[in-house]
Amino acid sequence: MSISKILNSLEKSWERDDILLNIKKGLGADEIVNEFLMKNERQIKELNSLLRPEDVELLNQVEKLSTCESKLINKIKNLNYLENNENNQIINKKNIVPSNRVSFKKISSFMINWSNKFVVIALLTISAIALSKQAWA
Repeated sequence: MSISKILNSLEKSWERDDILLNIKKGLGADEIVNEFLMKNERQIKELNSLLRPEDVELLNQVEKLSTCESKLINKIKNLNYLENNENNQIINKKNIVPSNRVSFKKISSFMINWSNKFVVIALLTISAIALSKQAWA
């Protein structure tokens, strides 16, 4: 099976809506990841055997990107928490209601779409590189 077919199949198996439902049910990240690995063990092993060193480096970069996104979300969340505390203090002191708050759904949607697009592009790039190298070999 080709890398692109494996990646497409794995992408279909990793439905964010299902992951969010599992999180809401109380499953931890390790449980979710381990369940995914068990369900897709054969494909992951096959993908791993097809990866070249430059593909692994690209995956490392995608992992670093995900870490950066996680930290950004954490910072935004913390800023939101601090801002809410400040606004509550202002409201309590002056009875002022904060205006123009950005909903969490919008931020979440932005991060999910942005992250998904990058990961898909990165995976397609890996596939294109692999296929072009095979064509030239």
